Amino acid sequence: MKSETNTLINIWTKISTKKKRKGLNSEGKWALLMISPYLLHFIVFIVFTLLASLYFSFSRYDMLSAPEWIGVENYNKLINDPIFWKSLWNTVYFTLLFVPTQTILALILAVALNQQLKGLKLYRFAHFIPVISSWTVVLYVADAIFNPRFGLANDLLVKLGLEPQKWLNDEQLVIPVLVAVAVWKGVGYMMVIFLAGLQNVPEDLYEAAEIEGAGFIGKFRHVTIPLISGTTFLVLVLSTITTFQAFEQIYVMTGNSGDITAAGGPNNASMVLMLYLFQQGFAFLKMGYASAIAWVLFIILFIITLIQVKIQKKWVHYEK
Repeated sequence: MKSETNTLINIWTKISTKKKRKGLNSEGKWALLMISPYLLHFIVFIVFTLLASLYFSFSRYDMLSAPEWIGVENYNKLINDPIFWKSLWNTVYFTLLFVPTQTILALILAVALNQQLKGLKLYRFAHFIPVISSWTVVLYVADAIFNPRFGLANDLLVKLGLEPQKWLNDEQLVIPVLVAVAVWKGVGYMMVIFLAGLQNVPEDLYEAAEIEGAGFIGKFRHVTIPLISGTTFLVLVLSTITTFQAFEQIYVMTGNSGDITAAGGPNNASMVLMLYLFQQGFAFLKMGYASAIAWVLFIILFIITLIQVKIQKKWVHYEK
């Protein structure tokens, strides 16, 4: 009798397990059905496009005839292309000026706007307006400031007894001017990210620091900076990727009435990788060469992000 009972228990256990597995499989099928639109989009527009771009980078392709396989010729041409190296240096120079400047300003603004001030929402909105403005609108504002003939910047220099500048028409000043405008437009977005990080810092830690005698600087250094280090890391990664992909601003501010071949001046002083890629692909129909630039850009960004992830273990603090 006992053995028959054990047998019945074993059979019931197997049936229950089988039912559970069947239920899980059914849930899996429903989940797969629900995410199938995204999967289809990902396969067609991301995976297929990446593979096509990789193939084109080893081909001669003008979008009017079938691609012709040429091996690594496009990459060899890149190594000997002085404009490519200039655009790479301009991109790095732009990034080195932009990322620290925007990160520090965004943090200062976020700390200031994290205080209990009257009209706080209005201040936050005012700083976010440039973020939601198009580059065309920003161009008009930048032109009113940096136009060599009637800009406010030259008026101020003349009043201070200094020589007026050519700004965007000056090879030495064009990148700093572009960085200044880019920081003005994007700092509000990063400020919002820092604000979210600041509001997650527990108030009792500030109170404990005050009991220990810490002032504003001490609390900022020993409480705020460590506890928002994860947010700072996010801002640095996003800013770096955004800067290496900068295109629209430079195309709008240095192009001549939408002429893509005129953008990047003067004398290619503001030519960056994305702009050079776009010129080669869509102005000169050298899609294979443009694809090679795109893959070099991808590899550079991938390596920089890996380095940032590796280094962040030494200075980013996560709550356990």
